Amino acid sequence: MSERSEDRRVLRTKRVIRDALTELMEEKGFEGVTVRDLTEKAGINRGTFYLHYQDKYDLLEQSEAEIINGIQMLITEFKPIEAVRYTSQDEPFPIILKLFEYFQENASFMKVILGPKGDAAFQVKMVELIKKTFIKKLAEDIKIEEMLVPLDFFISYVSSAHLGVIQHWLQSGMEKSPREMTLILAKMTLLGPGHVARLKQ
Repeated sequence: MSERSEDRRVLRTKRVIRDALTELMEEKGFEGVTVRDLTEKAGINRGTFYLHYQDKYDLLEQSEAEIINGIQMLITEFKPIEAVRYTSQDEPFPIILKLFEYFQENASFMKVILGPKGDAAFQVKMVELIKKTFIKKLAEDIKIEEMLVPLDFFISYVSSAHLGVIQHWLQSGMEKSPREMTLILAKMTLLGPGHVARLKQ
């Protein structure tokens, strides 16, 4: 078997195991899941499971890391100023669109992991990732001293709001398309809640 075929086989096996974890977490929560549950649900033997993971905690950690790494790869080229330009033309910013498409591709796992039976620590990781990205990118594009509010409060607001919108989209069945979600999130972030709600004095 070629190395490429072997890699594909490993990826398929790991995806089957992650899908099993997703279904079981939705049923009984992570703490209620056993390795036996996972192998039975995935249709594999224990040896195959332990070939890839030390235990269920390692499986969860690797699965979460895969999602985080995927997000990091997509947002490397994110530029807030470019996002403003796209939003003003009522066009979805390509990088954020790719993010929502990525969330959609991994929706089953993300819905569970960010839901009530998920991992609170993963939510913290997501918020921290958004914070770090915004701090770094904003520092490149704007004069922080000219901001109307303190940077730390702004970053905290944006990161928590973004995660909340993503969670709501996943939990509500993703009725809006990634394109629509990109525009919704961009308008709320770049124009502000007061503007999009048409609040008037």
